[in-house]
Amino acid sequence: MDWKQLPPMAALRAFSAFAQSGNVQAAGDALGVSHAAISQQLRVLEKHLDVALLDRSGRSMRLTPAGDVLAKALHAGFAAMIEAAQEITGTRDERPLHISCTPTFAASWLMPRLPSFRAQHPEANLRLDPTPALAPLSPDGIDIAIRYGVGPWPGLETELLLESPMVVIAAPSLVGEGPLPPIDALSGYPWLEEASTSESTDWLRRFGNGALAPKALMQVPGNLLLDGARNGQGVAVTVLLFVARDIAAGRLRELHRTERPGSGYNIVTRPGVMRPALKDFVRWIRREAAQDQAVSRARS
Repeated sequence: MDWKQLPPMAALRAFSAFAQSGNVQAAGDALGVSHAAISQQLRVLEKHLDVALLDRSGRSMRLTPAGDVLAKALHAGFAAMIEAAQEITGTRDERPLHISCTPTFAASWLMPRLPSFRAQHPEANLRLDPTPALAPLSPDGIDIAIRYGVGPWPGLETELLLESPMVVIAAPSLVGEGPLPPIDALSGYPWLEEASTSESTDWLRRFGNGALAPKALMQVPGNLLLDGARNGQGVAVTVLLFVARDIAAGRLRELHRTERPGSGYNIVTRPGVMRPALKDFVRWIRREAAQDQAVSRARS
Protein backbone atom coordinates (compact mmCIF):
# COMPACT_ATOMS: atom_id res chain seq x y z
CA MET A 1 0.00 0.00 0.00
CA ASP A 2 1.42 3.36 -1.05
CA TRP A 3 0.56 5.55 1.94
CA LYS A 4 1.97 8.63 0.19
CA GLN A 5 -1.02 8.52 -2.17
CA LEU A 6 -3.47 8.93 0.72
CA PRO A 7 -4.86 12.48 1.05
CA PRO A 8 -4.93 14.15 4.50
CA MET A 9 -7.24 12.20 6.81
CA ALA A 10 -8.95 15.35 8.12
CA ALA A 11 -9.88 16.31 4.57
CA LEU A 12 -11.22 12.83 3.82
CA ARG A 13 -13.35 12.85 6.99
CA ALA A 14 -14.74 16.28 6.15
CA PHE A 15 -15.58 15.25 2.59
CA SER A 16 -17.24 12.01 3.70
CA ALA A 17 -19.30 13.85 6.32
CA PHE A 18 -20.36 16.41 3.71
CA ALA A 19 -21.29 13.69 1.20
CA GLN A 20 -23.39 11.90 3.81
CA SER A 21 -25.16 14.98 5.21
CA GLY A 22 -25.44 17.09 2.06
CA ASN A 23 -24.30 20.41 3.52
CA VAL A 24 -21.31 21.91 5.32
CA GLN A 25 -23.26 22.94 8.43
CA ALA A 26 -24.51 19.41 9.13
CA ALA A 27 -21.07 17.97 8.32
CA GLY A 28 -19.49 20.36 10.82
CA ASP A 29 -22.03 19.39 13.48
CA ALA A 30 -21.30 15.70 12.85
CA LEU A 31 -17.54 16.18 13.27
CA GLY A 32 -17.72 18.80 16.01
CA VAL A 33 -16.08 21.57 13.96
CA SER A 34 -17.26 24.77 12.28
CA HIS A 35 -18.75 24.82 8.80
CA ALA A 36 -15.84 27.06 7.78
CA ALA A 37 -13.42 24.28 8.77
CA ILE A 38 -15.37 21.82 6.62
CA SER A 39 -15.22 24.19 3.63
CA GLN A 40 -11.49 24.62 4.07
CA GLN A 41 -10.89 20.85 4.22
CA LEU A 42 -12.95 20.35 1.06
CA ARG A 43 -10.73 22.80 -0.78
CA VAL A 44 -7.62 21.09 0.65
CA LEU A 45 -8.80 17.73 -0.68
CA GLU A 46 -9.57 19.04 -4.15
CA LYS A 47 -6.18 20.76 -4.30
CA HIS A 48 -4.39 17.62 -3.13
CA LEU A 49 -6.10 15.43 -5.76
CA ASP A 50 -6.21 18.16 -8.42
CA VAL A 51 -9.74 16.99 -9.23
CA ALA A 52 -13.07 18.82 -8.94
CA LEU A 53 -15.09 16.86 -6.36
CA LEU A 54 -17.85 19.44 -5.91
CA ASP A 55 -20.06 21.33 -8.33
CA ARG A 56 -20.44 24.86 -6.98
CA SER A 57 -22.39 26.30 -9.93
CA GLY A 58 -25.81 26.08 -8.26
CA ARG A 59 -27.27 27.46 -5.05
CA SER A 60 -25.90 24.48 -3.13
CA MET A 61 -22.84 22.32 -3.67
CA ARG A 62 -23.28 18.92 -5.27
CA LEU A 63 -20.94 16.03 -5.86
CA THR A 64 -19.36 15.71 -9.27
CA PRO A 65 -19.11 12.20 -10.80
CA ALA A 66 -15.56 11.98 -9.42
CA GLY A 67 -16.79 13.14 -6.03
CA ASP A 68 -19.51 10.50 -6.05
CA VAL A 69 -16.94 7.75 -6.68
CA LEU A 70 -14.78 8.95 -3.80
CA ALA A 71 -17.77 9.42 -1.48
CA LYS A 72 -18.92 5.82 -1.96
CA ALA A 73 -15.42 4.46 -1.30
CA LEU A 74 -14.97 6.59 1.81
CA HIS A 75 -18.40 5.65 3.18
CA ALA A 76 -17.58 1.95 2.87
CA GLY A 77 -14.11 2.40 4.35
CA PHE A 78 -15.11 4.58 7.30
CA ALA A 79 -18.13 2.37 8.01
CA ALA A 80 -15.88 -0.70 8.18
CA MET A 81 -13.46 1.09 10.53
CA ILE A 82 -16.27 2.23 12.83
CA GLU A 83 -17.76 -1.25 12.90
CA ALA A 84 -14.38 -2.85 13.68
CA ALA A 85 -13.75 -0.37 16.49
CA GLN A 86 -17.20 -1.02 17.96
CA GLU A 87 -16.72 -4.78 17.73
CA ILE A 88 -13.33 -4.92 19.47
CA THR A 89 -14.42 -2.51 22.21
CA GLY A 90 -17.82 -4.14 22.76
CA THR A 91 -19.77 -0.94 22.05
CA ARG A 92 -21.23 -2.52 18.90
CA ASP A 93 -23.44 -4.78 21.02
CA GLU A 94 -24.30 -2.17 23.65
CA ARG A 95 -26.14 0.35 21.49
CA PRO A 96 -29.88 -0.14 20.88
CA LEU A 97 -31.02 -2.17 17.90
CA HIS A 98 -32.16 0.45 15.38
CA ILE A 99 -35.13 -0.63 13.22
CA SER A 100 -36.54 1.34 10.29
CA CYS A 101 -39.98 0.69 8.78
CA THR A 102 -42.96 2.61 7.47
CA PRO A 103 -45.45 4.03 10.00
CA THR A 104 -48.20 1.78 8.63
CA PHE A 105 -46.11 -1.36 9.10
CA ALA A 106 -45.08 -0.24 12.59
CA ALA A 107 -48.61 0.53 13.75
CA SER A 108 -50.47 -2.30 11.99
CA TRP A 109 -48.05 -5.23 12.26
CA LEU A 110 -44.85 -4.71 14.25
CA MET A 111 -45.96 -2.90 17.41
CA PRO A 112 -48.75 -5.37 18.30
CA ARG A 113 -46.18 -8.20 18.16
CA LEU A 114 -43.22 -6.55 19.90
CA PRO A 115 -44.33 -7.67 23.39
CA SER A 116 -43.51 -11.21 22.24
CA PHE A 117 -39.95 -10.18 21.38
CA ARG A 118 -39.59 -8.26 24.64
CA ALA A 119 -40.73 -11.30 26.59
CA GLN A 120 -38.15 -13.51 24.88
CA HIS A 121 -35.34 -10.94 25.01
CA PRO A 122 -35.95 -8.67 28.02
CA GLU A 123 -32.36 -7.42 27.90
CA ALA A 124 -32.68 -6.04 24.36
CA ASN A 125 -32.81 -2.29 23.80
CA LEU A 126 -34.75 -1.26 20.71
CA ARG A 127 -35.06 1.97 18.77
CA LEU A 128 -37.96 1.98 16.33
CA ASP A 129 -37.81 4.57 13.54
CA PRO A 130 -41.19 4.63 11.74
CA THR A 131 -40.51 6.68 8.63
CA PRO A 132 -41.81 6.51 5.06
CA ALA A 133 -38.35 7.54 3.80
CA LEU A 134 -35.93 4.95 2.41
CA ALA A 135 -33.50 5.24 5.32
CA PRO A 136 -29.84 4.25 4.75
CA LEU A 137 -28.26 1.49 6.85
CA SER A 138 -24.90 2.06 8.56
CA PRO A 139 -22.72 0.54 11.30
CA ASP A 140 -23.54 3.31 13.77
CA GLY A 141 -27.12 3.91 12.61
CA ILE A 142 -29.96 1.77 11.32
CA ASP A 143 -29.31 -1.97 11.69
CA ILE A 144 -32.33 -3.34 9.82
CA ALA A 145 -35.04 -1.97 7.56
CA ILE A 146 -38.38 -3.53 6.69
CA ARG A 147 -39.13 -2.35 3.16
CA TYR A 148 -42.09 -2.99 0.88
CA GLY A 149 -41.46 -3.88 -2.75
CA VAL A 150 -39.62 -6.39 -4.88
CA GLY A 151 -35.95 -6.68 -3.91
CA PRO A 152 -33.09 -6.70 -3.96
CA TRP A 153 -31.72 -3.29 -3.00
CA PRO A 154 -28.17 -2.61 -4.27
CA GLY A 155 -25.40 -3.35 -1.79
CA LEU A 156 -27.75 -4.82 0.83
CA GLU A 157 -28.95 -8.27 1.86
CA THR A 158 -32.65 -8.76 1.11
CA GLU A 159 -35.01 -11.51 2.29
CA LEU A 160 -38.75 -11.62 1.60
CA LEU A 161 -40.58 -11.57 4.93
CA LEU A 162 -44.28 -11.22 4.10
CA GLU A 163 -45.72 -11.50 0.61
CA SER A 164 -48.88 -9.46 0.14
CA PRO A 165 -50.48 -7.52 -2.73
CA MET A 166 -51.62 -3.91 -2.66
CA VAL A 167 -55.36 -3.23 -2.49
CA VAL A 168 -57.58 -0.20 -2.89
CA ILE A 169 -60.09 -0.12 -0.04
CA ALA A 170 -62.90 2.04 1.30
CA ALA A 171 -65.60 1.86 3.93
CA PRO A 172 -69.15 0.85 2.93
CA SER A 173 -70.31 4.20 4.33
CA LEU A 174 -68.32 5.89 1.54
CA VAL A 175 -68.88 3.63 -1.49
CA GLY A 176 -72.11 1.88 -0.47
CA GLU A 177 -73.05 -1.78 -0.06
CA GLY A 178 -74.07 -2.48 -3.67
CA PRO A 179 -71.97 -3.33 -6.73
CA LEU A 180 -68.39 -2.14 -6.55
CA PRO A 181 -67.70 1.08 -8.44
CA PRO A 182 -65.47 0.62 -11.52
CA ILE A 183 -61.83 1.48 -11.00
CA ASP A 184 -62.01 4.54 -13.28
CA ALA A 185 -64.85 5.98 -11.15
CA LEU A 186 -62.79 6.05 -7.97
CA SER A 187 -61.21 9.40 -8.81
CA GLY A 188 -64.48 11.04 -7.87
CA TYR A 189 -64.12 9.97 -4.23
CA PRO A 190 -61.86 11.61 -1.63
CA TRP A 191 -58.56 9.75 -1.19
CA LEU A 192 -56.22 9.26 1.75
CA GLU A 193 -52.48 8.83 1.33
CA GLU A 194 -49.69 8.12 3.80
CA ALA A 195 -47.55 11.26 3.92
CA SER A 196 -44.22 11.25 2.08
CA THR A 197 -42.74 8.22 0.28
CA SER A 198 -44.46 4.96 1.28
CA GLU A 199 -46.21 1.89 -0.06
CA SER A 200 -49.32 3.88 -0.98
CA THR A 201 -47.33 6.74 -2.53
CA ASP A 202 -45.40 4.30 -4.73
CA TRP A 203 -48.65 2.68 -5.87
CA LEU A 204 -50.26 6.02 -6.70
CA ARG A 205 -47.16 7.06 -8.62
CA ARG A 206 -47.34 3.92 -10.77
CA PHE A 207 -51.11 3.48 -11.18
CA GLY A 208 -52.84 6.57 -9.87
CA ASN A 209 -52.68 8.69 -13.01
CA GLY A 210 -54.93 9.31 -15.97
CA ALA A 211 -58.55 8.40 -15.27
CA LEU A 212 -57.67 7.17 -11.79
CA ALA A 213 -55.92 10.36 -10.64
CA PRO A 214 -57.60 11.40 -7.35
CA LYS A 215 -59.33 14.77 -7.55
CA ALA A 216 -59.20 15.27 -3.77
CA LEU A 217 -56.26 13.87 -1.82
CA MET A 218 -55.48 14.22 1.89
CA GLN A 219 -52.07 13.17 3.24
CA VAL A 220 -52.05 11.77 6.77
CA PRO A 221 -49.52 10.04 9.03
CA GLY A 222 -49.31 6.31 8.39
CA ASN A 223 -50.83 5.35 11.72
CA LEU A 224 -53.98 7.34 10.84
CA LEU A 225 -54.43 6.08 7.28
CA LEU A 226 -56.44 2.96 8.06
CA ASP A 227 -58.44 4.64 10.82
CA GLY A 228 -59.49 7.30 8.33
CA ALA A 229 -60.44 4.67 5.76
CA ARG A 230 -62.49 2.70 8.30
CA ASN A 231 -64.31 5.90 9.26
CA GLY A 232 -65.29 6.56 5.64
CA GLN A 233 -63.04 9.60 5.18
CA GLY A 234 -61.58 8.41 1.91
CA VAL A 235 -60.40 5.69 -0.42
CA ALA A 236 -56.94 4.37 0.48
CA VAL A 237 -54.26 2.11 -0.95
CA THR A 238 -52.63 -0.28 1.47
CA VAL A 239 -51.19 -3.77 1.84
CA LEU A 240 -53.85 -6.51 1.94
CA LEU A 241 -52.14 -8.02 4.99
CA PHE A 242 -53.24 -5.08 7.14
CA VAL A 243 -56.90 -5.01 6.14
CA ALA A 244 -57.79 -8.65 5.46
CA ARG A 245 -59.73 -8.90 8.75
CA ASP A 246 -61.53 -5.60 8.09
CA ILE A 247 -62.57 -6.81 4.65
CA ALA A 248 -63.74 -10.18 6.02
CA ALA A 249 -65.73 -8.42 8.75
CA GLY A 250 -67.33 -5.96 6.33
CA ARG A 251 -65.70 -2.86 7.83
CA LEU A 252 -63.91 -2.21 4.53
CA ARG A 253 -64.53 -3.20 0.92
CA GLU A 254 -61.78 -4.26 -1.47
CA LEU A 255 -62.21 -2.18 -4.64
CA HIS A 256 -59.13 -3.19 -6.60
CA ARG A 257 -56.11 -5.47 -6.20
CA THR A 258 -52.63 -5.19 -7.75
CA GLU A 259 -50.70 -8.44 -7.88
CA ARG A 260 -46.93 -8.28 -8.31
CA PRO A 261 -45.13 -11.64 -7.93
CA GLY A 262 -42.68 -11.54 -5.05
CA SER A 263 -43.96 -8.19 -3.79
CA GLY A 264 -44.18 -7.71 -0.05
CA TYR A 265 -42.25 -6.69 3.03
CA ASN A 266 -38.55 -7.53 3.02
CA ILE A 267 -35.89 -7.81 5.70
CA VAL A 268 -33.05 -5.55 4.56
CA THR A 269 -29.65 -5.65 6.29
CA ARG A 270 -26.05 -4.83 5.48
CA PRO A 271 -23.76 -7.63 4.28
CA GLY A 272 -21.55 -9.24 6.91
CA VAL A 273 -21.87 -10.82 10.32
CA MET A 274 -24.89 -9.69 12.32
CA ARG A 275 -24.43 -8.62 15.92
CA PRO A 276 -26.28 -10.80 18.49
CA ALA A 277 -29.22 -8.44 19.03
CA LEU A 278 -29.85 -8.24 15.29
CA LYS A 279 -29.65 -12.03 14.93
CA ASP A 280 -32.23 -12.44 17.70
CA PHE A 281 -34.57 -9.92 16.10
CA VAL A 282 -34.29 -11.44 12.61
CA ARG A 283 -34.99 -14.96 13.95
CA TRP A 284 -37.98 -13.65 15.89
CA ILE A 285 -39.53 -11.64 13.04
CA ARG A 286 -39.14 -14.59 10.66
CA ARG A 287 -41.12 -16.80 13.07
CA GLU A 288 -43.83 -14.16 13.53
CA ALA A 289 -44.17 -13.71 9.78
CA ALA A 290 -44.31 -17.46 9.16
CA GLN A 291 -47.09 -17.83 11.75
CA ASP A 292 -48.96 -14.90 10.23
CA GLN A 293 -48.79 -16.33 6.72
CA ALA A 294 -49.89 -19.76 7.98
CA VAL A 295 -52.97 -18.22 9.62
CA SER A 296 -53.76 -16.27 6.43
CA ARG A 297 -53.56 -19.41 4.30
CA ALA A 298 -55.80 -21.31 6.74
CA ARG A 299 -58.45 -18.58 6.46
CA SER A 300 -58.39 -18.44 2.66
